[in-house]
Amino acid sequence: MNDKLVFLGLLYFVQGIPYGLQSSLLPVYLRGAGHSLTRIGLTKVLYFPWVLKVLWAPLVDRVGTKRRWLVGTVSGLALTCLTSAALAPEAHIWGVVGTLLAMNALASVQDIAVDGAAVGLLKGRSELGLGNTAQVVGYKAGSVFAGGGLLAVIDVAGWGWMFMLLACVYCGVALFVWGAPVLDDDCVRSQAEGRKGGGDAVHPWRVWRKLMAVPGTPWTVLYVLTYKLGEQGAVTMFPLFLLDHHMTARELGFWNGVVAMGFSILGSSLGGLLLAQYSTGSLMRRVFVLRTVSMVFQISLLTILEPSPLMKAMAVLSLSVQHFLGGLITTLTFTTMMHCTQRAEESVQATHYSFLATLEVLGKLMFSALAGGVVDWVGYHSAFLFFLVLSAGTALHVWRATETGALREHLKEQPQ
Repeated sequence: MNDKLVFLGLLYFVQGIPYGLQSSLLPVYLRGAGHSLTRIGLTKVLYFPWVLKVLWAPLVDRVGTKRRWLVGTVSGLALTCLTSAALAPEAHIWGVVGTLLAMNALASVQDIAVDGAAVGLLKGRSELGLGNTAQVVGYKAGSVFAGGGLLAVIDVAGWGWMFMLLACVYCGVALFVWGAPVLDDDCVRSQAEGRKGGGDAVHPWRVWRKLMAVPGTPWTVLYVLTYKLGEQGAVTMFPLFLLDHHMTARELGFWNGVVAMGFSILGSSLGGLLLAQYSTGSLMRRVFVLRTVSMVFQISLLTILEPSPLMKAMAVLSLSVQHFLGGLITTLTFTTMMHCTQRAEESVQATHYSFLATLEVLGKLMFSALAGGVVDWVGYHSAFLFFLVLSAGTALHVWRATETGALREHLKEQPQ
């Protein structure tokens, strides 16, 4: 079991690196180079391959082996890092954009392959729980490494050497996967061979009707598209406000990229423990209200423009609470998605969950791409009030669902 956890944790770690680069390092680096918030916000479009991964998931399932897909994608990530190392973002911004887009495409394919491997490797409820913990912690640790650790040293090491380091990391992981004995397990090979043999034609509209007919799906679709809107705007723009007025890039890399992400990991882990004691519905009602209150506190900090130790302390507190609650909400959300998927026919359960997961990414991606433009248009104060309204609206949506809608049974259920 330990070999499986190390294998999965390492792959999810390198999978989280592109996210950390684009969510934490790239915005701060571009802002320091004088780029507008609108242009920085539009870099979120580079996440688009994650929205499309549901289209090429059948190819990964039916063609080749998991080992080949994993070695190929991780090696491809190493090559894109070598390409990025040769480009200066100040002079070759579109070249950098292209390599980051390629990194997201390769990471999305890697995600499909490693998820498929995890399904074959993990047996029983205890292994599934530990495997999901390895997924969350590994992915966020990779994000912290890229978005916080590298940002803290980029001024010293430089852009080129930073990507050379990432290329070495990816090369090492590719070699590890190539020789990993856990992928020799018959269950992984037989799963792939079984999928190759299933030759029934797929009827997209028939599958679509089955997906939407699953009880609770319409509410869950609306929820996963909107639950992060206000939070995502604040998470994206508040660090840039601090960079403009209160913190250096190195300070922001540590506090937002390392400390705050540590709180996010803590929140995600705590969510699993709380679900063993309390119902999903009751937890969601309370956590969404707390998130709205935390955004009110964050908005009050926007009125302070003069740097001071007290302001930095309050900003770090706000970032930490925001990421902690965000991690907790993410765990509750994926639990709700899984519960909804379990109501579907077994033949469409995997497609149903992939459909919800794709919409979850799409909802965060769309607003992240527009948040910078909103701030440039109306300013920080008005934009954050808009983010607050969106967050409060989601809290109301969840509260009503626990009273009369899709989450009502979650409020009444007793944890087992």
